[in-house]
Amino acid sequence: LGIKIILMVGGAGGAFSRLFSNFDIFYLLLMDTIRKYPFICGIDLDVEEPVPLNNIKMLISKLDQDFGKDFIITMAPVAYALENNTPGMGGFLYNELYKSEEGQRIDYFNTQFYYDYSSDSYEKVINNGYPASKVVLGMTSSMDINNSKKIVAELSKKYPDFGGVFDWEYINAPPDGEKDPYQWAIEMNTSMTISNPSYLDMIINFLYSYYN
Repeated sequence: LGIKIILMVGGAGGAFSRLFSNFDIFYLLLMDTIRKYPFICGIDLDVEEPVPLNNIKMLISKLDQDFGKDFIITMAPVAYALENNTPGMGGFLYNELYKSEEGQRIDYFNTQFYYDYSSDSYEKVINNGYPASKVVLGMTSSMDINNSKKIVAELSKKYPDFGGVFDWEYINAPPDGEKDPYQWAIEMNTSMTISNPSYLDMIINFLYSYYN
């Protein structure tokens, strides 16, 4: 169906501290997992703990080397880390990473706009040097979907290459939640399509979900 499955690594907890504490061993486990499940076509690095920038660069470089240019590599920064050149939850500057050789390998950013879900916040990110095609607008399931649809429509109209949307957690996505989370995808796609006809040929960029 053309749906892309992305493996998320990180989030709250100590995934990266563990990974880099014995990189040769734990990276092999990660690599074996990706190879074991051929439907995995990319990885999302959600760094929410202090990690040296050079370690992130090394990881991106290894993933690129081992899985090739078609393997999707994304990251999930909080919005303020892209709005301003200040450290994100990982303690490093995304601006510095993005300008590096390794940073250019990042396909897009699943940006957490959870605390400032607005057109202004998104535009600050774009004005700080990130292309709209690489900035995905992330919401949470607790947010008002009508307001979200309005913002998505505005941004789709302003940026023809708008990067898309995601919901955390998709299984609870409004308006119907667990009963039918796919309705969220339909509503978001409609908001983008109305404002930007090019979205008629696109599936929503990424359905960002996580199951315990």
